[in-house]
Amino acid sequence: MPTQPDHLSITRPDDWHLHLRDGVALAAVLSDTARQFSRAIVMPNLVPPVTNVALAGAYRERILAALPKGMHFEPLMTLYLTETTSPADIADAKASGFIHAVKYYPAGATTHSDAGVRDLARCKATLAAMATHDLPLLMHGEVTDPSIDIFDREHTFIETRLKPTLQEFPELRVVLEHITTRHAVEFVERSSERIAATITAHHLLLNRNHLFTGGIRPHHYCLPVLKREIHRQALLDAATGGNPKFFLGTDSAPHARHAKESACGCAGIYTAHAAMELYAEAFDSVGRLDRLEAFASHHGADFYRLPRNTDQLVLQRRAQRVPQELPFGDDHIVPLRAGEDIAFTLAS
Repeated sequence: MPTQPDHLSITRPDDWHLHLRDGVALAAVLSDTARQFSRAIVMPNLVPPVTNVALAGAYRERILAALPKGMHFEPLMTLYLTETTSPADIADAKASGFIHAVKYYPAGATTHSDAGVRDLARCKATLAAMATHDLPLLMHGEVTDPSIDIFDREHTFIETRLKPTLQEFPELRVVLEHITTRHAVEFVERSSERIAATITAHHLLLNRNHLFTGGIRPHHYCLPVLKREIHRQALLDAATGGNPKFFLGTDSAPHARHAKESACGCAGIYTAHAAMELYAEAFDSVGRLDRLEAFASHHGADFYRLPRNTDQLVLQRRAQRVPQELPFGDDHIVPLRAGEDIAFTLAS
């Protein structure tokens, strides 16, 4: 068996799906991302949501103001799609130079999605404008119909929402976010080069059994929810397979500990504290650490038609112990692998 390398140097990666929150929460988590990633697609699901260029610009300035001195990081902003988003909003977004995509949330699908879309048919003029201006649509790929089993909502979304949309707007560039199923992998593989997908570290490392190991594990609860082991394996094959349609998006989603450990806990897993180390562990588990750079540093930049980064990030094969909790304003976050070891560590 070949000797495993004790370190890996790759082009500095980007995170193509990230939640930074705002205010003291933003200040608490931003450095974790900036320490590893050069750029990140920042989700717009604040309260109120980021629905126009002015709000996106103001949010961008707050992010840059919160960046610790000496750190370099570029937030790539997005707009929150609503049924009142207009073609003019899309033209303004494209002209801004700092808005790189529009985010679709089905209303009620996840955290702060109440202002999302209830009927995608009402957005046809806006979707046409996005195709015209070549502004990607980022889709939270689940239906919210309570009659659909939660483990089937991604599959149903692809069949009943995404396929008809792509048939009507074939020029639209789409990222199916945080995919969780073999069906989603196969759909993206069969689709045109205008369709891509992000994959999280936690969906590469965890299956739905991890929600119930020794009891209910609220810090493993996310949306889309973790799926069966066959789906995790399909995601791992896709991420490590070299297909440029699949790239890194952490969906790192910080929630205060009390908001997760409650009678109705929030969905979201915090992985930004050790995102690249977690991805490295996943790739290493199938002997494909050499393919991490393309997935993390090349494919996403190419899809978004942005230059690849030129500086380097070094990962060492040296275990680190994850803290039991991390500061989060006046509260704390419980990160993924809290109190446990990760096999890799970022070099200083």
